[in-house]
Amino acid sequence: MRKLTLLATALAMVTGSALAADLPVKALKAPPPPPFEPWDVAFGSAVMNDYIFRGVTQSNHNASVAAYFEPRYNVNKDLQLYVGVSGESISFPNRAAAEIDIYGGIRPTFGMFAFDFGVWGYLYPGGSCFNAAAAPGSGIPGSDAQCVLNGNLPVNGNVAKKDASFFEGYAKLNITLNDQWAVGFNEYYSPNFLNLGAWGNYSSITAKWTAPSTIFGSSGVGMYVSGEFGRQWLGTSDSFYGVTSALANYSAGIPEPSYNTWNIGVGFTYKVFTLDLRYYDTDLSKASCNAFTSDFSTTSFSTSNITAINPGGFGSNWCGAAGVAKLSADLTAMTNLK
Repeated sequence: MRKLTLLATALAMVTGSALAADLPVKALKAPPPPPFEPWDVAFGSAVMNDYIFRGVTQSNHNASVAAYFEPRYNVNKDLQLYVGVSGESISFPNRAAAEIDIYGGIRPTFGMFAFDFGVWGYLYPGGSCFNAAAAPGSGIPGSDAQCVLNGNLPVNGNVAKKDASFFEGYAKLNITLNDQWAVGFNEYYSPNFLNLGAWGNYSSITAKWTAPSTIFGSSGVGMYVSGEFGRQWLGTSDSFYGVTSALANYSAGIPEPSYNTWNIGVGFTYKVFTLDLRYYDTDLSKASCNAFTSDFSTTSFSTSNITAINPGGFGSNWCGAAGVAKLSADLTAMTNLK
C-alpha cells in the first residue's frame, strides 16, 4: 500500500510538471532604453613640461597649462555639432599673455569613418609690437604706436607683430579599423598663418594602437601607442618680416620655410586621466627656425646660420627635438557627472 501511495505521488508530480510546461509563460518585459540625451559638455585640463604645436614650442621649452570647455549637441547618434573654447599658457615673441582658442564644427560618423569639419580661431591677447622700423605711417603691415614704444628689440634683432591671431578651416577623418587600430588624416588651411601675411597649409597622417583591455588585468589602466607625420606648407610673409642683405632682397617679405614634422609616443589611461609621453621633431634648421618663429630668446650666433631669409646669423632651437610629458583629465557631463 505504501508503495502504491509513493507511485501515485510521483506520477502526480511528473504530470503536474508536464502540465506546467504546457502553460503559456508571460515573457518579462525588457526595460525601456535610456532616453536619448542630445546635449553634452566635454571639459578638461592638462599640465605639460612643454607646449609643442606642429613640432614648434609655443612656451619657449617651458612648462605650460591648458584647459578647455566644449558644449555638444547630438542631432542623432551619428551626427554631432559642437563649439568650444580653450586656453594655453605660452611664451611668444610678441609677449602675448596667453593663447585663447575658439572653435566649432560638425562631426558626422558613418560606421568606421568619423569625420570632423570646422573652423578654429587662435587668439593671442596682450601682445606688443617689436619692430623699430614699423612706426605709424611707415606703411609696414602691423605698424602702430606700440612699435615705437617697443623699439628696444631683442638682442638678436628679431621682430614680432602685436597681434599674431589667425584662424584655420579644417577637415579630419578618423578610421577605426578594429578595437585596437585606428588611422587618421588631417587637413588645415589658413589664409594668414600666425598673422605673418603668409598662407599656411598643414596636412598629416596619424596612427594609433590601443592595447587590449586585459593587458593590465583588472587594474583599469589602459595603454596606447600613437604617432603623426605632417607637413606645414607656408607662403610668403608681408613686409613686416621682410629682410634685405647681400644675399637677397626680401624687403617685401620672406618666403617662409615649409617643413616636415613628426611625433611618436606612448600613453597610459586611468579613468579620466591620461599620461602621454611623446617625442617631437622637425626638419627645420636652426636658421630657418629663427626666421619662421622670430624667437626672442636665442643668443646663439653662427656664420653657418646666415641665410637669405636669416641674415642675422642667429639660430633657434624652438623647432628641434623635444620630449614632452603631459598629464591630462578629460570628462563629459553625461558620462562622468551623472
